[in-house]
Amino acid sequence: MTQQVDHRSLQVPDGLAGERVDAAMAQMFGLSRTRAADLITGGMVTLDGAAVAKSDRVLPGTRLDVTIPFEGDPLEVVPEIVEGIKIIHDDDSIVVIDKPVGVAVHPSPGWSGPTVVGHLAGAGFRIATSGASERQGIVQRLDVGTSGVMVITKSEHGYSLLKNAFRQRTVDKTYHALVQGHPDPHEGTIDAPIGRHPRADYKFAVMGDGRPSVTHYETLEAHRFASLLEVRLETGRTHQIRVHMAALKHPCVGDITYGADPTLSRRVGLERQWLHAVKLGFEHPDSGAYVEYESTYPDDLSRALEIIRDAD
Repeated sequence: MTQQVDHRSLQVPDGLAGERVDAAMAQMFGLSRTRAADLITGGMVTLDGAAVAKSDRVLPGTRLDVTIPFEGDPLEVVPEIVEGIKIIHDDDSIVVIDKPVGVAVHPSPGWSGPTVVGHLAGAGFRIATSGASERQGIVQRLDVGTSGVMVITKSEHGYSLLKNAFRQRTVDKTYHALVQGHPDPHEGTIDAPIGRHPRADYKFAVMGDGRPSVTHYETLEAHRFASLLEVRLETGRTHQIRVHMAALKHPCVGDITYGADPTLSRRVGLERQWLHAVKLGFEHPDSGAYVEYESTYPDDLSRALEIIRDAD
């Protein structure tokens, strides 16, 4: 096997002040906490040039340097059953799943955790061969830290039609997001282009020269510390909801990367953004009939929401 290494170096942002090194690495580099801890134990991580323990705390402005070794092809799909992935619907053309937090959709450099495509391969699903080898059959993605409903195509015909439907914005994508404070107005549309953050390559920002990005939101519940929103995406940019809500100064609860209050995050017991894909609707590629699939809140988000409700 060919030993390959990925070197990464980033400054710790203000929002991660006081976080454990392994938690900060997970946020900054898109790693699992387990992978981050293994790298620290293996001496692959320094903070301002000094070795660290996984329980050490980070300060804003310090520099994390990480060396991430991997064997062979980092984009290879490894078949494995992933605990927590639920099959919502399965037919000859598509498979609809409920993705848990901590699972990537497909392999990528630096990510060694579980993937949706790896689970499907391990469970014996045959998916479409269209697309790059590591993401065959994939017509949409959810962040590692975002849970909820998503569709993967099994037939080439299904891939072609659904890929085009997402491109033409005819797919109905509905999320629920618990955001800090109370957006004003209570419902509206955010039309702001999104691009790679100029100073942090692990996140995105509203940028004048970014790609067009449109988010519609409506307040479902308003509480003392946070509001529960229903969000519909017109476009599908990476981190779109997180970036747009942060730009309004109402980041998703728990989303330290995009400016969420760490104290509130700890109070509600979240180590990820409160964001869940609750509903997905589209024309079925075989029948042409409109179909809709839903996902309920996972336990961590339900608990956090109850704590917010009880604080009123």
